[in-house]
Amino acid sequence: MSSITESTNESSRGEPRQSHRSENWLDRRLPPANSVTLSLRTVFILPTREGMIFALMLFVMVIAAINYQNSLIFSITFLLGSLFVVSILHTYRNLSGLTLSAGSTRAAFAGEDAEFSVIVSRQGDRTFEAIHLGWKDSMLRIVDLVDDEESKVRLYVGTSKRGILTPGRMLVQTFYPVGLFRAWSHVDLDMSTIVYPRPLFAGSVPPALGSSKEGDLLRREGVDDFIGLRDYQDGDGLRHIAWKSYARTHELFTKQFAAYMDRRVWLEWDYFRGMDRENRLSRLCYWVVQLAKSSDAYGLRLPGLEIAPASGTEHREEVLKALALFELE
Repeated sequence: MSSITESTNESSRGEPRQSHRSENWLDRRLPPANSVTLSLRTVFILPTREGMIFALMLFVMVIAAINYQNSLIFSITFLLGSLFVVSILHTYRNLSGLTLSAGSTRAAFAGEDAEFSVIVSRQGDRTFEAIHLGWKDSMLRIVDLVDDEESKVRLYVGTSKRGILTPGRMLVQTFYPVGLFRAWSHVDLDMSTIVYPRPLFAGSVPPALGSSKEGDLLRREGVDDFIGLRDYQDGDGLRHIAWKSYARTHELFTKQFAAYMDRRVWLEWDYFRGMDRENRLSRLCYWVVQLAKSSDAYGLRLPGLEIAPASGTEHREEVLKALALFELE
């Protein structure tokens, strides 16, 4: 039993080493780049399962033709053998010369799919059909370049935790034209995006500085900023009457003044004492999402980091990015 366990452990330790050697070999042969054109050095090709069965069938037919000295069987065998060989060339040419370039990316919240755009293009009049693109854990997309010189493909990668998401090498493959061979390559377009913390319900947003339930504007007479005139009402103070306006129109108006509230909201790390780091970040993220729907200014205070209150899309992205990258190892 112990020997079996040791063998299994040795095998499991060997797999990462083999994978690491394979990655190093690919990095030397096909280094990460924003744009890659596939060529002889970067396209690999092998028979599919159907191709292996087809080759075995050809071998059986050759043996039968030799045994029976049947010219018809020879003719059919050579015809099918020619198809087999020609398929190698067509499958390889369906990837060779194809250019893949990094496009835009879109950030996501943990648990959602992050979006990566890849631009597939060609040079000259060659056509490319049934090109499969995608990452290991995502659904492959099929692209054809027949009438268009380039195509923009949106690919999605699942996320599970916050931080910088680098999807790694993308699989590019084709089985064109008849599925007897598979040509493929693993391309690293050096793409990455940000994954924000997963928003968790955190209750009502904390109150703004100096806020109250009366609204954004507190109207007072005789203080702060002049905002306009209103009709005179019995009991209005004489010093608030607009005498200049009365001299022109002979109608009484009362001056209006206002004091504005401070609508800035601070999102504090200490609001969620007793929670672990990820739960705190998720709840702060929830508040950011809620506040971004309004025009209120909000700021963020984390240990060692402070972002001044502001509003707008750029500020939202800045705050979410700070939450996504906070204390990442």
